[in-house]
Amino acid sequence: MKVLIADNFEKTGLDGLRAAGCEVVYEPEAKDAALVEAVRTSGADVLVVRSTKVTAAMLDAGRLSLIVRAGAGYNTIDVAAASTRGIYVSNCPGKNAIAVAELTFGLILALDRRIPDNVAELRAGRWNKKAYAKAKGLRGQTLGVLGLGSIAQEVIRRAAAFGLDVVVWSRRFGGEARPVTETEARALGLDSEARTVRLELAATPADVAARADILSIHLAFGADTRGLVNREVIARLKPGAMVINTARAEIVDHAALLDAAREKGLRIGLDVFANEPAAATGELRDDLVALPNVYGTHHIGASTDQAQEAIAAETVRIVRSFKETGKVPNVVNLASRTPATHMLVVRHRDRPGVLAHVFDHLREANLNVQETENIVFAGAEAAVARINLDGAPAPSVCDKIKGGNADVLDLQVVTL
Repeated sequence: MKVLIADNFEKTGLDGLRAAGCEVVYEPEAKDAALVEAVRTSGADVLVVRSTKVTAAMLDAGRLSLIVRAGAGYNTIDVAAASTRGIYVSNCPGKNAIAVAELTFGLILALDRRIPDNVAELRAGRWNKKAYAKAKGLRGQTLGVLGLGSIAQEVIRRAAAFGLDVVVWSRRFGGEARPVTETEARALGLDSEARTVRLELAATPADVAARADILSIHLAFGADTRGLVNREVIARLKPGAMVINTARAEIVDHAALLDAAREKGLRIGLDVFANEPAAATGELRDDLVALPNVYGTHHIGASTDQAQEAIAAETVRIVRSFKETGKVPNVVNLASRTPATHMLVVRHRDRPGVLAHVFDHLREANLNVQETENIVFAGAEAAVARINLDGAPAPSVCDKIKGGNADVLDLQVVTL
């Protein structure tokens, strides 16, 4: 199996792929037209990327079967184009969670103690203890968290260590407003935190904002989260509250955030921006970063050695599984529900040609197979095929299938 890597990648990951028997083509600078050409000339089966954009033209250039996003978010990949071409898209969720949570608290502490301004004045040769000896502190404040995935959970663990109460909104709780139960906290791995500080659910993102001294955003970006932190949500924040975004810029209404930063004195910490350069270096134009109450980092949330090693190991695991079993962990573009309406269950002897016989009759009946599974019994003498179809096979079709091959033992039709 040939793997094309079109971004910087850890040496341990390169070595792991080679140890798995893969031929590795390492072209970390390949972008845009150069990547189209690299896909074409390499004949790669697998493409691994970090922040590099993957377009339909790249998918059409070669024979890719799998794209691995060496990270969590996959909004830089044309997933819809991959799906129509039957190309798997996989990612490495949760492997950067600790790194992003650490940066989140770095930004919170930097805003509370004005650390960057302290450093800037010291480097300019100025001592200004009078200005910087004022800080509110974190203990006893309320951290509002949007999302409850792996990153949010790591943030909550650190919040409890700082003595912050936590209020959360997550789609998984469907608008409930109540304390997190002991059972729920245990399932999230937050049982000790729930015993240390208050851990509660809010019904809406706006309700979280209204209660929060610090609002931290940890949502995956998608159609349902684009602009979720809108002007209405931002308007509910207290004057002087902190807003931390280490997720995706598109989740926040940046114009509304800019207005609130100016009018309400919000303190803002960002690792993501509305107009980020596509390359690793470049010019950034953003009115927010010019404000004295806004601190930012260069989209480095996942950029620790520990996180990158973990992501490399997960990438190797995904590719190895695909190579050895044909199964892809962490696939993000399989249908959650197919158009299948009926299941044909065929009990048969495990002989050559039996399933071909079944599929020939389904094709003649113009029935499309959506999913199929063949389970073999001990001894490999018999098996059961479960075939999901986009319509109900007529009794005459079932009779032809059962009567036309002596190795078909029985069949039944199940409505899905």
